[in-house]
Amino acid sequence: MSNETTNQPATNVASKKLTPLEKKWVLYDVANSAYVLLATALLSFYQSYVSATGNLTSDWGGINTIVTIIAVFLCPVLGTLADFSKKRKFFITFALVGIIGCGVLSTFSFMKGLPIAGILFSIVYIVTEVGFSSANVFYDSMLSDVTTDDRMHNVSANGYAWGYIGSCVPFIFCLVLYVLGSMVFPEFLGWAFTLCCLITAAWWAIFTMPLYKSYEQLHYLPKPEHPIKETFSRLGDLFKELAKNKKALFFLVAFFFYIDGVHTIIKMAMSVGADLGFENFGTVKLVIALFVTQIVAFPCAIIFGKLASKYSCEKLLVSCIIGYAVIGLIAVIMRYEWQFWVLALGIGMFQGGIQAMSRSYFTKIIPAEKSGEFFGIYDIFGKSAAILGLGLISVLSSFFPLSEAASIGINVALLPLPVLFIVGLVLFIYSMKIPTQKKESAEEPTEE
Repeated sequence: MSNETTNQPATNVASKKLTPLEKKWVLYDVANSAYVLLATALLSFYQSYVSATGNLTSDWGGINTIVTIIAVFLCPVLGTLADFSKKRKFFITFALVGIIGCGVLSTFSFMKGLPIAGILFSIVYIVTEVGFSSANVFYDSMLSDVTTDDRMHNVSANGYAWGYIGSCVPFIFCLVLYVLGSMVFPEFLGWAFTLCCLITAAWWAIFTMPLYKSYEQLHYLPKPEHPIKETFSRLGDLFKELAKNKKALFFLVAFFFYIDGVHTIIKMAMSVGADLGFENFGTVKLVIALFVTQIVAFPCAIIFGKLASKYSCEKLLVSCIIGYAVIGLIAVIMRYEWQFWVLALGIGMFQGGIQAMSRSYFTKIIPAEKSGEFFGIYDIFGKSAAILGLGLISVLSSFFPLSEAASIGINVALLPLPVLFIVGLVLFIYSMKIPTQKKESAEEPTEE
């Protein structure tokens, strides 16, 4: 199969500044990161408010495990189908599913007390998460169309960096509303949750439009006569091709383990902090801690992008995985509030780097014209890993509640975190030794 290239992104390789198209690609990270921050900081508390749940860590972990299972089956099919010059269409479709879902979540504050409210909230949240995850398959695979190989690490890092800092703008309003509702006017808390969801949905929609209007898919495969049938056929061929591309295969296996810890921390940070029950450490402090993490993540992600021009991406990824392994070990022995703040700062330092370097590194070791289907597989390994982390922590927290950790001096429920980072590190170091098998198409110029 051949790739068709109509033109190349207008990229000045020598320039360190982002091109207009690169900026619009980065803006979608600003758009959807607002939802990530809302989901991480407040939606677990919103779900608890609506359904009056008991074990927050266990329940929220179970809901997100269902999200992960759906994404694992859906993402590779979508990614393969998108390589037939349809990325833009699928991207906006699933982005809108997420945006609308986020808006619908705003209505559940009016259903508080209804027996079915918690179940309905969980269903809408799952749909919203599926839309978010599916849109990201297409968004990530767009990277090879909006920039050139030598700029990928920097552009990818800028996406995460500006996503972190940009998402803080709507979140400041959400934080003020939540503080007012939880500490000053308790009767206003339901309205606070409603307005938080509406503000986030509007922000997500506004900053999605620039990329949607400007993006043009440059690398794609000829559209077959029966695209759905060909999609599943190509999916089988992809796994055969992946078996031959040892470097990509072993990287994905390593990615499976280390990104599990990252996704688990993102999903569970707030509920874990709440269940640990530090003295005088309420939900407002938890939300502020997450805000601090975002602020720290912005310059650190930018720094990792710049370091990628001086040091190998492999070495930077190794440093990030080691950093997260240390974070996981601290979480296991965490008993005091100051340790939680150390974790917040540590996560901010390495979160952008590990995600950005993974995305751009994978882009460089796969064929550009098959980026959609390869990123579908990339998301399988990333999202299915979260099943392991979320599931184990959810189950273990049922038997070993985090609120009782102080009595035994160890958070048993969090033991999977450092283990998975260490396994991922060992596998990634092994994958570094395998030669890259990606071959550039002769038809595809590297720069204008």
